[in-house]
Amino acid sequence: MTTSPPDTVMIARPAPRGPSHPHRGRRRPFEPYLLIAPTVLLVAGLMVVPVVIVIAYSLFDNVVTNQNPQFVGLANYLTILADPNFWNAVGNTVIFTVASVVIHMIIGVGFALMLNSKLVHKVPRVIFRAIYILPWIFTASVVAVLWRLLLDPSGVINYLLKTLGILQEAVPWLGTPATALLAVTVINIWSGYPFFMISLLAGLQGVPSDLYEAARVDGAGLIRQFFSVTLPALRPILFSMALLDLLWTTQQFTLIWATTGGGPINHTEVLSTYTYKLAFNSYQFSLASTSAVLILLASLFVAIFYVRQQKKASLF
Repeated sequence: MTTSPPDTVMIARPAPRGPSHPHRGRRRPFEPYLLIAPTVLLVAGLMVVPVVIVIAYSLFDNVVTNQNPQFVGLANYLTILADPNFWNAVGNTVIFTVASVVIHMIIGVGFALMLNSKLVHKVPRVIFRAIYILPWIFTASVVAVLWRLLLDPSGVINYLLKTLGILQEAVPWLGTPATALLAVTVINIWSGYPFFMISLLAGLQGVPSDLYEAARVDGAGLIRQFFSVTLPALRPILFSMALLDLLWTTQQFTLIWATTGGGPINHTEVLSTYTYKLAFNSYQFSLASTSAVLILLASLFVAIFYVRQQKKASLF
């Protein structure tokens, strides 16, 4: 009787590893920091360093124009806070900003509801959407030139108001102290409402239709549906957009400078034009830096409030 040789079992041996790099384990914890280092350096170079320089300028006297500026501490801040032109700019900025943000919100909600309504057919909605978004296409300089032509004493608006019998004679809207701030506010409202409209329209399209059906079953009309369904769904978007628009409008410069330059007689002077004139008209760079720091502090307060509210909203 012959016996077959026993089966041999081949055991695969792991391939020998090469010599490990002695610093590989040490570099791994630092790899994320190395990846974000270019961004950190870019942000520091373009944002942090200029802010620090401006803060330093606000503590000295006659910077830029004087080779040996003197340290004056908080004297520049006391000078700015005692300047009546500064407080005039603050008041104009508050009126300009609050009116713009509130009316942006009202117009944005109204147009967004109209464009999202099923009562308006598809073709008119496309046409209205193209018309309503037009102000957002133009740059601030183009908007300024357009409205200067419209508000000119021989422009279209004066012609229409005189034809309708509302005015007896033409009004230089941008050159009259009583109407200049109102005129630039209207221009800013016209150029900025599409920002609200598009964001709110996107929010409306995300509201479930089941909520409206349930409200209709409960006997809710259109007004009650708006306050019980639409407004609660849009509240986070409205809050975020209002704060962003607040920050943007308080720093509006190009539109006002290209239309009135802060005049007539400082009636449209806002904080941005006030700071610009200190630096490049009067060459008082220390006071301009001080004004810029005060604006930065106010903006930081709004930004911190915005971030805290966003964190609270994300918890629910």
